[in-house]
Amino acid sequence: MSEPQKELLTTNRKALTINLEELKYGTFAEIGAGQEVARHFFQAGGASGTIAKSISAYDMAFSDAIYGKSPRYVSCERLSLMLGHEYNLLLERLAAQRGDRTTFFVFADTVATRNFKGTNEAHGWMGIRFQTEPKGEPSDIVLHVRMWDKESVLQQQALGIVGVNLIYGAFYFRNDSQKFIQSLADNVGADRIEIDMLTFSGPAFRNVDNRLMSLQLVENGLTNAVMFGPGGSVLQPSEVLHKKALLVERGSFRPVTHVNVDMLTCATAQFMQEPIVKGKDVLVLMEITMNNLLADGSLDPQDFLSRVDLLGDIGFTVLISNYSEYYRLTSYFRRYTSEMIGVAMGVNNLIEIFNEKYYENLPGGILESFGRLFRNAVKLYIYPMRQEAYERYLEGGHPAENHGSLAAHAFAANVLINARNVHIVDHLRNLYDHLLENHYIDSIVGFNPDILSIFSRDVLHRIKANDVSWEKMVPAPVAEAIKKRRLFGYASLPATTVPA
Repeated sequence: MSEPQKELLTTNRKALTINLEELKYGTFAEIGAGQEVARHFFQAGGASGTIAKSISAYDMAFSDAIYGKSPRYVSCERLSLMLGHEYNLLLERLAAQRGDRTTFFVFADTVATRNFKGTNEAHGWMGIRFQTEPKGEPSDIVLHVRMWDKESVLQQQALGIVGVNLIYGAFYFRNDSQKFIQSLADNVGADRIEIDMLTFSGPAFRNVDNRLMSLQLVENGLTNAVMFGPGGSVLQPSEVLHKKALLVERGSFRPVTHVNVDMLTCATAQFMQEPIVKGKDVLVLMEITMNNLLADGSLDPQDFLSRVDLLGDIGFTVLISNYSEYYRLTSYFRRYTSEMIGVAMGVNNLIEIFNEKYYENLPGGILESFGRLFRNAVKLYIYPMRQEAYERYLEGGHPAENHGSLAAHAFAANVLINARNVHIVDHLRNLYDHLLENHYIDSIVGFNPDILSIFSRDVLHRIKANDVSWEKMVPAPVAEAIKKRRLFGYASLPATTVPA
């Protein structure tokens, strides 16, 4: 079907356009916040040609009797029950009567807007199950939305607009992912809503990779972070992070190396021994920033998927975020948990944290950033660096005088640079000593000294140069996956071989 003209894309005209489509007919089932989505279709006119039923089972007993029980009422499980029940009813009651000339759909949402005391999380799940042709198998689009308005009535308004955008996008933009995702914020804006999870399934989306769709949410500013499980599944951050103690390692992971894994393994062992962590649920994350993914100027989807897949192959949960500064990342985590947060990093990243140029936009500068970073039980675990690697780091455009870091001649080549002996500029030294002595910063112990010379960029260079020595620099499952999938420029028949 051809795309309607752009002048129709107000919320009211979107609803009216759908109402005037004789082919589309369905049910609206909404729990929480009123029937805000259905209201737009009723008010637009012509709703009798589109709406078979509108239902709002607010009472828990009624909701359970209709849809069955689920652990939480505002959850993906409840939404799935609603979509399944209402879609089956449509077919049962109307398929024989009009199934040969109708594409049926069900829109459903289950949401919680701001309560009277303003103490709850304003969020919800919404989705649409729809046919693309009469008698065809249905496809689903499901998303999780957070509402940022302070007043319940404004949250309800925003929710209604997003619901209309979702339905309209499913019908008219389903073959253009970029346009679909951008349209979700039409007439409401990303400052009022956040969409932090989006999944597509069914025959209409056979060629859709949900991880790329999630990445587009970050690219288009609809959320600042998305998450993937070890199997590549798209996860909803608030459900995964809820009340967990968190340990995260940031990196390029292009590809993931022995050093990346050793750093997180050692940091995890120390993190688990923290008194306030013992007995708590712990989640370990590998995080990649959008800045890193865009380092070459544009996003390479295959490169992105390669990194996520390799991390998943060795069992890690992956976070993709738009938080360049660490204090913004830990503030994001604080939305969902009050438990301890650990951050594993190398000496080079520690030096960057003390680079004041990153905090020029903050009124309080570096002190404000550290106040945000280290509040509420946050600790940095620092992985050491060999002296020669440190010198290479300085030569790469990170001079010691700019960063207050270690002078290249200060130690012999076999000395390891760690959190205890790294040098900081004089005017920040007292601040650093305070953080170190009060255990906000700690050195990682138990590491493997034999792998400290491994860097992802060197591995990548050797892969592209057909130098088989790279295989010894990464975990065996990673090496196998790179060769099997021909990732990062791998060629199956190496031109040259250099011993490891």
